[in-house]
Amino acid sequence: MKKVISLIAIAGMLVVSSCRQDNSPEALRKQLDAYHKESKEIDIRIKELEKQLAGLENGSDKVNRIPVVLEEVAPGLFEHYVEAGGNVEAVREAFISPEISGQITTIYVKEGDKVQKGQLLAQLNTQVTRKSIEEVQTSLKLATDLFQRQQRLWDQKIGSEMQYLEAKNNKESLENRLATLNAQLDMARVVSPVSGVVERVAQKNGELAMPGMTMIHVINLDELFVKANVSEALLPFIRKGDEIVLKFPSYPEVSRKLRVDRIGSNINPGNRTFEVQVKFDNTDGTIKPNMMASLLINDYRNEQALIIPSRLIKEDLKGKYIYTAKSNSPDFVAQKVYIQAGRSFLGRTEVISGLKEGDKIIQDGFNRVSDGVYLSVDSVKTAK
Repeated sequence: MKKVISLIAIAGMLVVSSCRQDNSPEALRKQLDAYHKESKEIDIRIKELEKQLAGLENGSDKVNRIPVVLEEVAPGLFEHYVEAGGNVEAVREAFISPEISGQITTIYVKEGDKVQKGQLLAQLNTQVTRKSIEEVQTSLKLATDLFQRQQRLWDQKIGSEMQYLEAKNNKESLENRLATLNAQLDMARVVSPVSGVVERVAQKNGELAMPGMTMIHVINLDELFVKANVSEALLPFIRKGDEIVLKFPSYPEVSRKLRVDRIGSNINPGNRTFEVQVKFDNTDGTIKPNMMASLLINDYRNEQALIIPSRLIKEDLKGKYIYTAKSNSPDFVAQKVYIQAGRSFLGRTEVISGLKEGDKIIQDGFNRVSDGVYLSVDSVKTAK
């Protein structure tokens, strides 16, 4: 009963001491939450002690024991990762438009078709260009004949130099004009600059195609990359070639370890981030461009860390604590131990101080115990 009275007295002292502390709304709410937690723990202790006291007063030597599973603390590898979100993009992707304006006469592909680099995708109307070529070819034939005649006369020192030069210039001008028309004729052929899959055909036969207006979208899924904006606070922890983990929310089971391909050279003044890029193979086509992705960047590593499950950590006004099993031969009793917790990741927390190797923490049943209660140990696990 003295223990019960002392616990209530401690709670009263905490209430009195709080009057001298910060009385802001946030501080008061924080204290209130802490008192609720402390009150629940005191209630648990009172009930346990009342059971033990009732047993002793009734002349029974049987002590109520709480069944628990223990875990022995051992050093292990602890790694902390910071997550940065990004988008998937294709390394080779093309939004194709013609080099010249013209009416579309034929589109040779449809959406979903696989195409190769240099393959003909569409053809523009070339009727005017072909007629111009025929005219120039006829004129060039005559100009070439006149030039050859003039050249033979000039070689024999017959005629003027001006006549020779005019014939030569006329022939060369027509040759250049013919080359330009042939180039325009070639520009009327729309070819794929990359190998891949036709994602979208934006125009139809008979429509007018123009430079800068997307006609066909071709994308290659074999190689993709992810760009993510990372806080500048992580700049000291990441370098080109460092290993990171790539994950996709759409495929939780997919996880890839990759190397950083590129680090941006500029800090964005708007959000204080820099760009990180990683490339990866995607020959099976599982991952699609514009999917959301996340990069897990390792910013801390300790190979001899004392690690406990994060769920075991509780907190009161004095700080964070866990319950350990203290040997009280031949029994085990619960002991409340305050700890300094370090970083947490994936449900595991590194303990900086308060625990040592070989300590036995209460893993299963920790919510049912209080400081000083007797334990019934089902098993002792080894920390992994």
